[in-house]
Amino acid sequence: MLHRTTLANGLRVLLVPDPATPVVGVAVHVDVGFRSEPEGRTGFAHLFEHLMFQGSESLEKLAHFRHVQGSGGVFNGSTHQDYTDYFEVLPAAALERALFLEADRLRAPKLTEENLRNQVDVVKEEIRLNVLNRPYGGFPWILLPPVLYDTFPNAHNGYGDFSELEQASLDDAAAFFDTYYAPSNAQVTVAGFLDVDETLRLVEKHFGDIPARPTPVRPSFAEPVPGAERRRSVPDAHAPLPALAMGFRLPDPATDLDGYLAHMLLASVLGEGEAARLQRRLVHADGLVTDISAAAGLMGSLDARDPDTFTVTAVHPGAVDPDRVITAVDEELDKLAAQGPGADELSRQVARWSAGAHQENDRVMYRMLGLGARELLYGRAEITDELPGRLAAVTPAAVSAAAASLRGAGRGVLLVEPGKGENA
Repeated sequence: MLHRTTLANGLRVLLVPDPATPVVGVAVHVDVGFRSEPEGRTGFAHLFEHLMFQGSESLEKLAHFRHVQGSGGVFNGSTHQDYTDYFEVLPAAALERALFLEADRLRAPKLTEENLRNQVDVVKEEIRLNVLNRPYGGFPWILLPPVLYDTFPNAHNGYGDFSELEQASLDDAAAFFDTYYAPSNAQVTVAGFLDVDETLRLVEKHFGDIPARPTPVRPSFAEPVPGAERRRSVPDAHAPLPALAMGFRLPDPATDLDGYLAHMLLASVLGEGEAARLQRRLVHADGLVTDISAAAGLMGSLDARDPDTFTVTAVHPGAVDPDRVITAVDEELDKLAAQGPGADELSRQVARWSAGAHQENDRVMYRMLGLGARELLYGRAEITDELPGRLAAVTPAAVSAAAASLRGAGRGVLLVEPGKGENA
């Protein structure tokens, strides 16, 4: 059973007791991600995530790490399209320590010029390692959005731009914290071996005296669906083979969850497992690609507000014209739109998805993060537990309609050309 409350300062709290596990997880989800960062400060949400690990007014740099690891725990943080999360999992006896640590940095992180300049360099090195100097770096989640979307929030590179990161100032960091890290713009999720009443008391003890600040106004990121196909080519000096990504708009899960779930199963029918349609045809039968996949959600399913992206990605030999791959994908979508998947085919993919979800949610960390993110984004953490049953109720006709919707709307097509460009 889930337990919710809101503190006087506006901080939302979600408790998820699980007496069968000997550990406890604490996560803080802050309602700010790539899409909320100001124009001219590309990558600032990601940079600020790093700054939140650089100490606080009461703990020196690295003390947070030592306290968690000294308790036998693990920790991390990540920046997504619409939120940033900070989390740790420890033995249940260390619950109060975890709550103190998370409240401590939410109250007053240590923002100094030294920390800022150091973390700008760290983020730049991360970008070099994971994007600029890696084959298919940023493919497709960085490279595809500017093809499909027009507005800065949806189209810009949220991982970070060197020139804009270097211009970031301490005043920028302080203003970002004051605006977006208000208690009323955050949510604490505690999951695992816990007593609800005692945990609520500890949450109030450590988080309750964080001063309230105004909740930032979150704008809508909605924009019209493209009226026709858009196409762009990008060079990749490190890629051994060409690649392509097709991007389509997904239904809004806040208003059309069933339609969104149908697209999730469509992605599975197309790309999950050796029996999936695109695998059978493009890899095994026609030999057009060496790898192909489909996904609902640019950074994972149900991980963002509207708009989000349905993707089909493929790597193919240089001798294969990318239009042959695109045409084959379109033909498979047309078949599904006309006839839908078979009942056995659909049930196999539901079973595959549900088994993976149950395995993932068996770990306190992933269950806590999924519940917390869906509570923050959609106001319903229960979606996580309902998914296996709701997916099982999706009909072949609904998947057919999802395939038809992809064929009826504008899309973005990204082509990666190997052997071009320069190393960073």
